[in-house]
Amino acid sequence: VEYASEFRYRSPIIDKNDVVFVISQSGETADTLGALREAKRKGGTVLGICNVVGSTIARKSDAGVYIHAGPEIGVASTKAFTSQVIVLAMIGLMLGRMKNLSLERGKEIVDALAKVPDLVEEVLKKDREIKKIAYGLSEHNNALYLGRGYNFPVALEGALKLKEISYVHAEGYPAAEMKHGPIALIDDNLPVIVIATRDAVYDKIVSNVEEVKARNGRVFSIVNTNDFKIRKMSNAIIEVPETLPFLTPIINVIPLQLLAYHAAVKR
Repeated sequence: VEYASEFRYRSPIIDKNDVVFVISQSGETADTLGALREAKRKGGTVLGICNVVGSTIARKSDAGVYIHAGPEIGVASTKAFTSQVIVLAMIGLMLGRMKNLSLERGKEIVDALAKVPDLVEEVLKKDREIKKIAYGLSEHNNALYLGRGYNFPVALEGALKLKEISYVHAEGYPAAEMKHGPIALIDDNLPVIVIATRDAVYDKIVSNVEEVKARNGRVFSIVNTNDFKIRKMSNAIIEVPETLPFLTPIINVIPLQLLAYHAAVKR
């Protein structure tokens, strides 16, 4: 994964055997377009993932996928973000089946993807309780978001949303790296939003939450239903349904988008 703005100035090592995916909601992002041109100049195959039909990136790519999420009304992308993640999951599934992913595992992933809309609807029904939590968050001028594995980028996305629309300073961090810096800032004045759904590193995230609580941090956790360990250590929780680990970002990002929205409205 590269930032388009960095990639184009990095003399990337690309030739005709390389594929570069360029991802842009609008299909007009200047840095992404520059990265696309650089990749093509060096002979790479460029595949675009765009929302806007007929956009420059869509036209200049060798091939690609339209996400068809509909017009993105706000600058802070929400439905385009989740749609992009789903498209990437489907591409991963396709490549897996072309190589060594079994038919049974492939079907399991397809079934899980098909259930995503129902799971999203479950999360959206919690809007009222998320709003209450967001009102508590809105009183603060800083926030720390923590996640591990698939959910580290979700922590980044949650922090980005809070920054973009409520103008609250927020940082996303890998939970395990918290002790290399941000831990010095934790006290009862700093809300810490932890993505703590059950996966292979669940026990690790539990110990990270314990570290936050040891410093009187205020913990707001995204957890799966019937989680009792992290619930006990949290000032507030938002329960989300379980899915396959690599699809959890699609579900877990939605409460973070709603938190940012309601905090912004309150402020």
